[in-house]
Amino acid sequence: MSGEDKARNLAEKGKGKAKEAVGKAVGNERLTAEGKADQAKGDVKQAGEKIKDAFKD
Repeated sequence: MSGEDKARNLAEKGKGKAKEAVGKAVGNERLTAEGKADQAKGDVKQAGEKIKDAFKD
């Protein structure tokens, strides 16, 4: 996994955590759901990168 891809995936997870926290704080269920979705996307992308790395070795 390239460092750039890893950083991008972590940033997406971080953005999702922030959205979720703000959504919970203001009582916005949609924003909370978007935050959880962003976190999930970051996890899936990171898993995909790990799979690619496994096949490169």
